[in-house]
Amino acid sequence: MSRESVETVGTVKVLNAVTGEVEEVERVVKSDEEWRRQLTPEQFSVARKEGTEPAFTGKYWDCKEDGLYVCVCCGNHLFSSMTKFESGTGWPSFWEPVSDLNIRTDLDNRFLMSRIEVLCRRCDAHLGHVFDDGPPPTRKRYCMNSASLRFVRQRELQG
Repeated sequence: MSRESVETVGTVKVLNAVTGEVEEVERVVKSDEEWRRQLTPEQFSVARKEGTEPAFTGKYWDCKEDGLYVCVCCGNHLFSSMTKFESGTGWPSFWEPVSDLNIRTDLDNRFLMSRIEVLCRRCDAHLGHVFDDGPPPTRKRYCMNSASLRFVRQRELQG
């Protein structure tokens, strides 16, 4: 799916990872100026302008707590700590998202290489890339940027 063909208004169906229910939610569309007011400069650069944080510098690359990783821009549920694994790459890596409904992918041919970009389905934030070199059962490695994520501890989800 190309960026040009993505709907910028309306609703999308996503999985609420806390309740296990599929919900129809409004897409989140903001101007660059609105995103700049909401995000730190690094978050804006990575999530809104397709940047990448340096390896081993992000907040969550070595986080081992139980919880849920959500989109820093819109709060969409993205990855569970239950699917996080140590990839040795210096970025938080997961073998699957909480649901394919919550993300979308796009071909990324920047920097003279072909990769599969992972984006938030609700707000189109750039999250990272997915590769076919992960562990079982999916053999996928969703290599995400900490700057695109916000971690919610398990105890906060239950409260």
